[in-house]
Amino acid sequence: MKKLRHIFFVAVLTLLAVVGVACANIGSPEGGPRDYTPPVMLSSSPIPGAVNFSGKKVEIHFDEIVNIKDQTTRVVVSPAPKEQPIIRAQGKKITVEFQEELEPNTTYVIDFTDAIEDNNEGNVLDGFSFAFSTGDHLDSLQVSGMVLRASDLETMKNVLVGLHSDLSDSAFYKQRFDRVSRTNSRGEFVLRNVPPGEYHIFALNDVDNDYKMVRTEDIAFLDKVIVPSASDFTSQDTIFTFDHRIDTIMTAVHTEFKPNDVLLSLFNENWRSLYFKKSERQGDNKLLALFSTTLPEMPTTRVLEPKIYNDDWHLLETREAQDSLVYWLTDSTMIKADTIRLEMTYLHTADNDSLMLKTDTLTFAKRRNSSEIKEREKVAKEREKREKELAKLEEKLAKQIEEGKDVTDLEDEIKGLRETLKEKPVLLTVETNKGSVEITDSLFIKSNSPIGHIDPGGVHLEIMNPDSTWQAVELPTMIPSNHWDIYRYVAPMKLNQGSDYRITIDSLAVTSIYGIACDTIRSTFKVKGEEEYANLHVNCLGFEGKAFAHLLNKQGSVVRTVDVLGKYADFYDVLPETYYIMMVLDANGNGRWDTGNYSQHLQPEDVFYYHNPVKLKKFSDITLTWNIYDTPVDKQKPEDIRKFHPEERDKKLKKEEKKKNNEEEEEDEFNSNGLLNNNPYSGDKYRDTKAGRLNR
Repeated sequence: MKKLRHIFFVAVLTLLAVVGVACANIGSPEGGPRDYTPPVMLSSSPIPGAVNFSGKKVEIHFDEIVNIKDQTTRVVVSPAPKEQPIIRAQGKKITVEFQEELEPNTTYVIDFTDAIEDNNEGNVLDGFSFAFSTGDHLDSLQVSGMVLRASDLETMKNVLVGLHSDLSDSAFYKQRFDRVSRTNSRGEFVLRNVPPGEYHIFALNDVDNDYKMVRTEDIAFLDKVIVPSASDFTSQDTIFTFDHRIDTIMTAVHTEFKPNDVLLSLFNENWRSLYFKKSERQGDNKLLALFSTTLPEMPTTRVLEPKIYNDDWHLLETREAQDSLVYWLTDSTMIKADTIRLEMTYLHTADNDSLMLKTDTLTFAKRRNSSEIKEREKVAKEREKREKELAKLEEKLAKQIEEGKDVTDLEDEIKGLRETLKEKPVLLTVETNKGSVEITDSLFIKSNSPIGHIDPGGVHLEIMNPDSTWQAVELPTMIPSNHWDIYRYVAPMKLNQGSDYRITIDSLAVTSIYGIACDTIRSTFKVKGEEEYANLHVNCLGFEGKAFAHLLNKQGSVVRTVDVLGKYADFYDVLPETYYIMMVLDANGNGRWDTGNYSQHLQPEDVFYYHNPVKLKKFSDITLTWNIYDTPVDKQKPEDIRKFHPEERDKKLKKEEKKKNNEEEEEDEFNSNGLLNNNPYSGDKYRDTKAGRLNR
């Protein structure tokens, strides 16, 4: 039936073509449907799979004009040459010209991944590669899989994936890959024409293009050795007659290459060389010491100049990234000093990548930029002008009084001018709670300058009673909101849901480290009631050990984090919204996601996503059950919060191909040239009994 239908289809097309020719002179065509078909290779020199190749130039001809997109990041050659070949697209032809002698008895693969596209519609020829051999044998094994970013399961495109037959750890640092490919826009890779043997497999975001790992680059590795293999199997296809009788049974032989489910979790060790970057005096009272990366411990300092100073000469601010130190000077002698010299002893990275102590002398000199100097001069001139004007008015006033004239207006003018010459008191700017606040919010005081003191007797909190009267609430001692923030203090207490509060901060109750005080502040705020919120309980299954869960918003940002206790992750008092759930298996129990380390053979901690969004409504209490291995790892992260998406034209091509295959019923269910559709890229961490799947 299938064959007869095909004959009928061809006949109809032929008839339409004849009719089209006969009517060609009637009018001009108005175009046709959009072309979704990628370029097709027609011929090449040498031919695909050629052996005993002795040239240095490869030419590939296509059925239409082609372009090569981002060839430096998408096209790779195996084995990796020392000097990159010249790759050009010229009309319907692509040429690859090698710049060095090819190795003897070696299979070469030019892997274009998804770099080739047609000139008109940009249809991508995905997964195209070209192989030949300089010997009398062409290697033919394959290894395939996927690369995901370990921290958030994003698919990683244009990442190198390579094999090393040298199984020593140092091969990744010192040698180029034996076989190499790149991931496509979906994070998939296929290493083709691999020789038989044992290999270690790696992924590498090769920033310096040397096909070797450096510690600052993104990497992935498997600890186990992989052994590529191939096996043949048969499939049968049945052709039926019009009356549904069996006409012909077709038998085909196919080849399956393994492993075809390698999952590589890309991570960065977050290693950075630690060194001192710069020192700077950012004002009379502020010194900055900046380092290249996070400090593992605080440096020690000794004042060399000025000679006379107080022991408590500064307040140290360590910013959140902990790569910079700000010394707020509290000693008036040091603030006035034109030059400050400190001896600082700190850890830095030595030549062997270990941390060692180093001592430097830092010099901080006062510097005035031109705009600051001009502004000060402008203010001084303006004041001098007003003082002269005041003197003239006072002289005029004395004269008019002597003459017996009315001086009321003149006295008012003099009074106003004197007010402008008064030194206005500098007040500390302070913020506190106001308006509508969340149940999870804390009572806080925040200033625009480092807080030196908060007088407990000068901060008053009241709650409104049902009869609209105010009742005093006892306040605990206010403390810094975290170890590095010297601007914000909080009261460790729980605010009542749905209640109205009033907070009063007396004048002088909050002072900065320079003794600058605040003015009187009073504000009211209301804590939202429980009816404004929802609760979410997640029953997490399929794992052992410690874990924590993140609640993510529509942008994929963390809104709330809770520990998984007794297999439950409980999110209380959550604002009604659409959320996503992410879980981390906390192997070391430190409450944060930890990256991997290649030299220690340490993989990054496992991350999972609940594959559906969760919509919470007001005053709802929802419980859901989640087996973290139910969904294949590459399908877990919801599409709405993915940051990387396959190109739109790639999606359209897949859609068109699927439609065509459905219509013609000619899908190749056993195509082994790509990744198997029924394979979830399980890899070591997600496979077998943990995932409830059978070994393939």
